[in-house]
Amino acid sequence: MDNQTAIRHSDTVTEQSLYERDFYQWGLYNAELLRQGRFSEIDVENIIEELEGMSRSDKRELQKRLSVLIAHLLKWQYQPKRRSTSWELTINVQRKDINSLLNDSPSLKHGIEAVMNEAYDRAKLLFQKETSISKNILPIECPYTFYELNDYDFLPE
Repeated sequence: MDNQTAIRHSDTVTEQSLYERDFYQWGLYNAELLRQGRFSEIDVENIIEELEGMSRSDKRELQKRLSVLIAHLLKWQYQPKRRSTSWELTINVQRKDINSLLNDSPSLKHGIEAVMNEAYDRAKLLFQKETSISKNILPIECPYTFYELNDYDFLPE
């Protein structure tokens, strides 16, 4: 069903049932309503919910990528004899993806310290699981600055 067909069928398909039944078509349908300026017909509540969800999703993605990056930097630092090209590649890929996220959504930098703290807690668990070294030997707070995390030349010794 194309956008125009969805608009024509709006009498028989409510936004709520379309939202529950076919999210993809619901999105196309509401986008077409917006394009046509038919603002009174859009599914405002679900659009608000989806936009908020997208924002939370970007923050979660940033936190996950920071966790992986920090965990690999910890492994690099605490297991110097096991350093590998694979670890270095993972570190650089995470940095690239973090930078892409921040370029797409610069406001994610606001409150980055809190996100880094959450990421560090997760990174310590990853570190412990992947190395069998107790997370208790690690500093209480993240030993790396946000600048170091983004610096492609930085690898801890």
